[in-house]
Amino acid sequence: MLSELIQWWRLRQYKKQGLQIGEGCTIRGLPNFGSEPYLISIGKRVRIASRASLITHDGGTRVFREEPKYRDIIKYGRITIHDNCFLGYGCTIMPGVSIGPNSVVAAGAVVTKDVPPNTVVGGVPARVLMTLEEYAEKSLTQMPAYDRDAYRRDKVVELLRVFPRPW
Repeated sequence: MLSELIQWWRLRQYKKQGLQIGEGCTIRGLPNFGSEPYLISIGKRVRIASRASLITHDGGTRVFREEPKYRDIIKYGRITIHDNCFLGYGCTIMPGVSIGPNSVVAAGAVVTKDVPPNTVVGGVPARVLMTLEEYAEKSLTQMPAYDRDAYRRDKVVELLRVFPRPW
């Protein structure tokens, strides 16, 4: 309960700093919205898993900014997450990236380039793995046989029935 209150307060602070979040979004845990949340726009019905990081700047430029030629270099980029996307656990979205509508970013992926609409991306660096339609069909064929009513009544009991413990 206390952790949820802290998350709510921190998200509210990010919004006060300019983070834009559309209606119907679900945020698990509190992602890292970085030091420039005002450069992040999140569309409607976006789901973000815990430990996602949205990075809007490249701090690596500090390594060479002592040299006069590079002293005034800055590297920032807006991050745009379009409607109906899912960002998986621990993914990282780099500066200047746009995630197209109806797209899925796999857990642990590092997204360095724009993600086309209706695709699933994963890996380091992230690459297109399949279309959203292919992912939906694959999910349908791999779905275990389960009792929908039992699942609605008690998810834990039904999942442990379908996936019994090995010991």
